[in-house]
Amino acid sequence: MKKINYLLVFFAVFVFVSTGIAQSTPLLKRVTYKTDRLDFGVGGTLAIIGAPKGSIRIEGWNNREIEMMAEIEIEAPTEADLDRLSTVTGFVLEESLGRTGIVSIGVNDKKNIKRVDKKFPKALLSMPFRINYVIKVPRYTDLQIDGGSGDLNISGVEGTMIIKYLESNAKIDLVGGGINATFGTGSVDVSIPSSNWRGRFADVQVASGTMNVVLPSGLNAEFDASILRNGKIENGYMGFKPRARKGEFTDRSIVAKTGTGTVPLKFTVGDGTLKIIELGRPS
Repeated sequence: MKKINYLLVFFAVFVFVSTGIAQSTPLLKRVTYKTDRLDFGVGGTLAIIGAPKGSIRIEGWNNREIEMMAEIEIEAPTEADLDRLSTVTGFVLEESLGRTGIVSIGVNDKKNIKRVDKKFPKALLSMPFRINYVIKVPRYTDLQIDGGSGDLNISGVEGTMIIKYLESNAKIDLVGGGINATFGTGSVDVSIPSSNWRGRFADVQVASGTMNVVLPSGLNAEFDASILRNGKIENGYMGFKPRARKGEFTDRSIVAKTGTGTVPLKFTVGDGTLKIIELGRPS
């Protein structure tokens, strides 16, 4: 009986040590780049489904085409595993009239794996991967972005933007059009560079984190800022006037008008800080 107990103890220790060694073995990393370029008319819609982890950078330009570069990073224990992962990781394009979709694929996409590799090893389903995008689009383009965890940077695009991101450090320069954006956690910087901004609306929400809103002097807008639960508003914009005659600004709510008040701007933070900065003034 004692001999059996000794054997059981020895076996348990062996499994524990072996598991620890396996877990401490560093994964191999492979980075590849995939590029594409396609014709794209002005006023079309680009829809992007990002990877669970990865950044998205979008820049507007004067060409009537989309240019994209994806940096694809995969990790696995062996070179053979990396080869297997590379067949199921990347992106696919979905093209139709007036709309182009960029859909990220990886070990999180079980349907794609079954289609591409029916005998894909279950042990590789937990391997980390990351896809970073740099995309150039015509200046007048509508954007639909669904992202996981990673940086977001948008500049030079004049269109309607619909953005949903779980976690991000985001920087968005608004040229025109409109934006409806929701972020789970992170830091979000939104800037309107000039008072003659040709935008129609802006509604940006952050559940938990920090939002910095940069506004130019002389902007014409109806402005709403609010903290839903915990946190405060730091207001550094001198041009606000209460929309209601007896309205008051607090560190949790601002309902204001600036200039002629023609464009609705709404910024909301659940828990965190909302900082309003006047362009050209020290922050």
